[in-house]
Amino acid sequence: MADKRTYEVVFIVDPDVADDEVMKLSEGVQKIITGQGGSITKTEMMGKRQLAYEINHKKNGTYVLLEVEGSGAEIAEVERRMRVNDQILRYMTIRVDEDRRRADKLRDRRARKAAKQPGNARAKKVPVDFRSDEEELAS
Repeated sequence: MADKRTYEVVFIVDPDVADDEVMKLSEGVQKIITGQGGSITKTEMMGKRQLAYEINHKKNGTYVLLEVEGSGAEIAEVERRMRVNDQILRYMTIRVDEDRRRADKLRDRRARKAAKQPGNARAKKVPVDFRSDEEELAS
């Protein structure tokens, strides 16, 4: 599997864990990914938020989002380690490269279709004059 794929990894950390510990935990996850040959393209600390439902009698959690490019082996290792970490309440990994490619393709198709239609306002750039009728009569 030499293909580079794009994944989003979101994990929720126990709200009782201090912010510096959350940073260390996030850095540890990033080291696992880079050690397995993946690369981190985006890291976002989303902060503390209310959970949709209680997890281990916790109503809040600290959310962390990582965007990862890799082959998939690093995702398996990260998920294995998250599963046994008591500080991580939940995690989810989603492959997003196919969805983004599909969305780009649809966007390009719509742009080509809009450019082909002669009566379409998007296709023609028409300057707009914002003067009122009274100003026009006065000049």
